[in-house]
Amino acid sequence: MIAYWKKNGEALLYALPAALLIIAFFITSIAYTIYLSFTDYNGLAAPKWVGLSNYLAIFQDATYLTSLKNTLIWVFASLILPVGFGLLFSVLLQNLKGQRIFKNIFYLPYAMSLTVVGVIWVFLFSQTGINYMLTLLGLEAFTRDWLTSPPLNTFSMIVASVWQGTGTNMLLFLIGLGALPKEPFEAAAIDGANRIRTFWSVTLPMLSPITIVVMGMSLVNSFKIFDIIWVMTMGGPYRSSETLAVTMFRESFVLFHFGQGAAISIVLTIASIAVSWFYLRKTIIKEG
Repeated sequence: MIAYWKKNGEALLYALPAALLIIAFFITSIAYTIYLSFTDYNGLAAPKWVGLSNYLAIFQDATYLTSLKNTLIWVFASLILPVGFGLLFSVLLQNLKGQRIFKNIFYLPYAMSLTVVGVIWVFLFSQTGINYMLTLLGLEAFTRDWLTSPPLNTFSMIVASVWQGTGTNMLLFLIGLGALPKEPFEAAAIDGANRIRTFWSVTLPMLSPITIVVMGMSLVNSFKIFDIIWVMTMGGPYRSSETLAVTMFRESFVLFHFGQGAAISIVLTIASIAVSWFYLRKTIIKEG
């Protein structure tokens, strides 16, 4: 032990300030949040211990169940749509002339914050946006109250999120496609495989490492989606489009139910870690 400290003591001293900051601001915050989740606390009076009441409410209260359902919808849609479109566009653009122009066009929405994207799509879903264009085309029957009719409001916001997130997935898949060796494709061509067969049997399996990364990122981001929902509907109308992240914010910083908000944050954290771990474990075992 003495020899170890003599050898590594100086390096450990350099790492000590960072370690103390992590303990002070990260681990301590987690512990305090866990404690608050078992209390009724409004930020003024002393926390009152309520046990598991906050956690039970998440799975019993209709508002929280709607929030949970919307979160699951966001997770499923974020795994299928932006990842699927990103892969599709990357394959279409792989050997296309003028690829740089199209890459910039598809990536441009990702350069905007979700707040800006939300503002843009609020206008598009207003009466002077998509509905106006449909009316001009004589398609009044297809006009809708896109952001005020549940569950259409949730699906409308998912469209905006997919528009923003597809570009970065496309670029990641393009990087993966560019790194693939040519020999397997040449062998598939010699065997007479068509483009679809080559894609399913050669391209997709070889892209699995980058697919794991893209789907993992999409999975984690879908659990904590907040900005675009708050800008476009603030979780309304009547809290019908809230996700757990939005509900956590509302309970904590609008209604000042800090105990309930802490409980939701713990459930959200555990769910995102568990689902990510399960997905990565199954995928890595399958790849191995």
